Parts: sequence; structure tokens; C-alpha cells
Amino acid sequence: CSDVIVFNKSKKKKNLCYPHLGNSSCRRIVRSHSVSVLLHIILSSISVLTVTLNLLVIISISHFRKLHTPTNFLLLSLAVSDFSVGFVWVFMIFLINGCWFLGAGWCVFHSVLGSVATAVSIGTVVLISVDRYVAVCDPMHYQTKVTKTRAKMCIILCWAGSTIFHCLKLKSNIENPGQFDSCTGEYLTCFYIFM
Repeated sequence: CSDVIVFNKSKKKKNLCYPHLGNSSCRRIVRSHSVSVLLHIILSSISVLTVTLNLLVIISISHFRKLHTPTNFLLLSLAVSDFSVGFVWVFMIFLINGCWFLGAGWCVFHSVLGSVATAVSIGTVVLISVDRYVAVCDPMHYQTKVTKTRAKMCIILCWAGSTIFHCLKLKSNIENPGQFDSCTGEYLTCFYIFM
């Protein structure tokens, strides 16, 4: 009977994010090896493709002077924000088992970067839509209405507005990382507080 109790205690410890902390540690999600490998492959592929392809767009537009147009500046902003989203996906690989091992500071960084990058991505798509609308509906005045300076100002306002909004929204979490964690290794509290 004592062997069964010892076996159950060791099994419970394996299901914890930090087994050496005992009851103060969060529980991990237990998945089969094949499911875990499949999730690693899928998340890694998404992250690598997103980062690589957006990096190619960033390098192309930044390097070639002929590509420095208002529309391409908007596409550059979109590529940078999507590159950031792809970088945030790297953290998702660490979360396959439901545990956060990188500490409260990195959790805040991950959540703020993900929120800002997503908002900027959406804002830039709106700016591209407005740019294309003006190009189609008023092509004769497009060159005077949409200039490089105006496009850059809109991009700066989009990034600054998104960053300020999300930093103010998440101020208490930025100042006191991990304050809402109910157990060590908890990721869901950090993630859902930011949403």
C-alpha cells in the first residue's frame, strides 16, 4: 500500500511545472509524445515562416531606394508588425505543456509585444485600405494627397498610439509583474489579464 502512495506522489510531482516547489507550483498539461512533437513542428514552422518571409520584405523595402513609396512604407510597417507577431510565436513553443518558465518579466514582455504588434498590424491594414481607396477613387490627386511624409506620420502615429494605449492598459502588470499569479509557472493569469 505504501508503494502505491509513493508512486502516486511521484506521478503528481511529474505533473507540476516546478516539481521541487510542491503545492506552490502550477500543474502542467500532460500530452502524449506524438502530440507534443506535432505541436512543436507546427508552431516552429509557423514562427520560422512568419519571421523569415517578413524579414525578406523588410530587407527588400529598406535596401532598394526604388521601393521607397508611401504604399511600400505601409507594407514595411505591416511586415515589421507581423515579424514581431512571428517572434511572439516562439514563446508559444515554450507553452506547449502549459507552464511558463521564463519568469514574470518575460511574460509581461511577451504579452505587451503581442498586443502592440497585433494592434499595429490591424491599424496598418486599415491605413493600406485607405491608401488603396484614395489611389482607386482619386488617382489624379493621389500623388498630392498621399506623400511619403504623410505615410510616415501615419505609421508613427499607429505605432505610438498602439504602444501608449497598451502600456497604459497594462500599467499595473508592467509595474508589478506576476502579481496575479496563483501558482509558480502560471502563464494563463498573465495572458488573460492582458486581453
